[in-house]
Amino acid sequence: MAVAESSTPPADINAQFRRHRIRVMLAITLGYGFIYTCRLGLSIVKKPIIDNGIFTVEELGLIGTGFYICYAAGKFINGFLSDHFQPRLFFSASIFIAAVINLFMGWSTLLWVAVGLWALNGWFQGMAAPSAVISITNWFSLQERGRRYGLWNASHSIGEGLTFFVVAAVVATYGWQYGFIAPGLFCIFAALWVYSFLQNAPPTIGLPDVHEWAGEESEQVREMSTWQTQKVVFGIRAMWIVALSSSLMYVTRYAINSWGILYLQEIRGYSLLDAGLFLSINTAAGIFGSIAYGYLSDKVFDTRRPPANLFFAMVEVVALIVIFYGPQNYFVLMVAFAFYGAALSGLVASIGGLFGVDIAPRGATGAAMGFVGVFSYVGAATQDFLTARLLGEEMTVIDGVRTYDFDTPIMFWIGASVLSMLLAATLWNTKIRD
Repeated sequence: MAVAESSTPPADINAQFRRHRIRVMLAITLGYGFIYTCRLGLSIVKKPIIDNGIFTVEELGLIGTGFYICYAAGKFINGFLSDHFQPRLFFSASIFIAAVINLFMGWSTLLWVAVGLWALNGWFQGMAAPSAVISITNWFSLQERGRRYGLWNASHSIGEGLTFFVVAAVVATYGWQYGFIAPGLFCIFAALWVYSFLQNAPPTIGLPDVHEWAGEESEQVREMSTWQTQKVVFGIRAMWIVALSSSLMYVTRYAINSWGILYLQEIRGYSLLDAGLFLSINTAAGIFGSIAYGYLSDKVFDTRRPPANLFFAMVEVVALIVIFYGPQNYFVLMVAFAFYGAALSGLVASIGGLFGVDIAPRGATGAAMGFVGVFSYVGAATQDFLTARLLGEEMTVIDGVRTYDFDTPIMFWIGASVLSMLLAATLWNTKIRD
């Protein structure tokens, strides 16, 4: 082992690993939580933007679709590039550029300017997730991966909670522009902190490779170049199924993120702050769900993801049915959002990334994230376009008051979740490789 040949005492090496691994998890989890606020501001400000006549619901759908298309392309291309470059630089640059774009977005009332800025935001945000996951595979062994990935994946819920509670409160106090300005200011400081806190990989600071340190054997053929290793991703049948399942799961995920506030205001009759509170509960539960998924799949199912996937998907579908067809009861809705958030977060952790990373060869982590990511956000983009189209077609105006019919979009969202669950279940016997 490399540890035995090192001039540094093993105790010192272990201490350095412990210290840097804590720093890595803090940097990628909090950093991604903050950059997430720079993509969700539009969800918070949709109603005030519509009410002030700045953009129509169809135009907001166009802005959102532009983001998802560019995020999909950016995550795919940047995912492949991230295997070749430093995750520290990629990650912090992504946060900083997204922050600057949000500051400009706060003063954009021209449609095509807003579409262009939000699309650019999507492209640069696509640099962040692959870099974060590469950091996990660089610093943590295979047996730890599910738990660490689950912990990092909780950053989505942290970002959503900050948006739907903190940013929503700022918007309610200062106006819709601060749905973009506040996240932009937060993320400028977050980018600088991440760059100073994150390390690329153990060997770059004189430590052994994590697999050698952990005593793990890798089956990966080392003679292959990074590009050759990445090409293997396209030939893995299970990877395509994971990607399609993730695409359908992201339909529902971003339907709730993008239209959940509007649904709760228009159909359930809640205020912006109350609607934001429901989604904050949803995202807080997501932190628990993500961590629980990592523990269950690693410890209970011995690093097997499919059994955990099926359980979490069934909980998600039941929770969605209660959210949209359950009684008009504050407590029931709160509990349903909590179960939905916990279940979805586990699925995002696995089907949205971890499962793809598991079945990809070592050295192609970013490529796997990019491959699954492009399918995921094509699903999200399709959802935003179709939902906006359906809402626009079924909208009625009586005495100057707009009324939206969510019946068809809701069936679309739940149906996508059911199909995602069935696709993922076909991978029951898929093996992990490293």
